Amino acid sequence: MPYVEITGEQYFYLDRGPGGAAGTVLFLHGSGGSCSHWAHQLALAGPGVRVLAVDLPGHGHSAGCPFDRVAGYREFVQRFTARLSLPPLFMGGHSMGGAIALDFALHYPDRLAGLILIGAGARLKVSPAIMGAFGAGQVYPELVEMLYGPRTPQPFKDKARLEMEAVDPGTFYADFSACNAFDIMNDLTRINTRTLVLVGTRDRLTPPKFARYLGDHLPHAGVVTVEEAGHMLMLEEPQAVNESVAAFLAAAD
Repeated sequence: MPYVEITGEQYFYLDRGPGGAAGTVLFLHGSGGSCSHWAHQLALAGPGVRVLAVDLPGHGHSAGCPFDRVAGYREFVQRFTARLSLPPLFMGGHSMGGAIALDFALHYPDRLAGLILIGAGARLKVSPAIMGAFGAGQVYPELVEMLYGPRTPQPFKDKARLEMEAVDPGTFYADFSACNAFDIMNDLTRINTRTLVLVGTRDRLTPPKFARYLGDHLPHAGVVTVEEAGHMLMLEEPQAVNESVAAFLAAAD
């Protein structure tokens, strides 16, 4: 299990595949998550394709503290990619991870070969009820039901609830604060990076209209919808996600 040291602290990441002509992909998880949310996407690794997923600061097995602004995560990702000497890469992000990827594209476009945005948006306002619960040190009771689509089996959601309860509410509060402050709706036309946008038709947190806005305003974006999937698209429908990402990688110049 690899760790990388940055400014004296250890950060955990998953790493599969040799890399090469088909590219390097780095996945960024969402609020309160970890690199384990990308377990199915590691299967994309193979001849010429390297896949990495990192635990952001204060998440999973990584040291450090969570940030309450996307810019803090963006700068961590910049240091992470530089520390590993990664080539211009495809950056995939889910929800808050998508916000980080978009912000990265605004500041470090030369470090990117493409963007993969899953359950993402140009603005990520969080409901006051969710902010209030986590700010008070409590888990918002309805959040798991909001995260998953109607076809998700109950045992899967029960496991997700246990994982959520194991995370410090302060981590969720910091992450949701970062999302709540994020708004680049007027900056999307400045992002010239080729982009794949994926969304579930039953996503209640970043509904399909968010994906359509990205598709309409990013100069080089295509949108793929997955029927009946919710916000946790890469866990709910991994085959559909992997097929779309593989086609996106294969079509790269």
